[in-house]
Amino acid sequence: MKADRKFERFEDVTPAILQKDKIKLLLCDLDNTLTERLSKIPPAKLEDWIKACQGAGVEIVVISNNVFKKRVQGFCEPYGIRCVWGAKKPLSVYLTQVREEAGVAPENTAMLGNKWSTDMLAAKFAGIKAWKVEARTSLDLDKES
Repeated sequence: MKADRKFERFEDVTPAILQKDKIKLLLCDLDNTLTERLSKIPPAKLEDWIKACQGAGVEIVVISNNVFKKRVQGFCEPYGIRCVWGAKKPLSVYLTQVREEAGVAPENTAMLGNKWSTDMLAAKFAGIKAWKVEARTSLDLDKES
């Protein structure tokens, strides 16, 4: 099984790539994808990236296996993006539910995550594009400061 696309970091997923691939809904893992696991400080580039994606007509929704509602909601609220916590990936039920609620076709939806065993499998089970990034670490956040 292969990812449909691979990227070094979330910020490598540009509005141009999203438009080229006709993505309207980008489901994103949280820990080690958008930020370091359990980090309270998001990467400096995250807000601009979210705004750029939204400006390209793409809805961003965080789909996290993290069971701490306060953590996931607290991360997403400042950006005004929807989220699902305790998603139980690789089960695809929440990916499909969010996609259907958004009214977006599977071919216009991608899951961006760092783990094969959860994010990529969930995307494959949901029949959407599986986009893999390398795990984000504290070293990455130190470079961004």
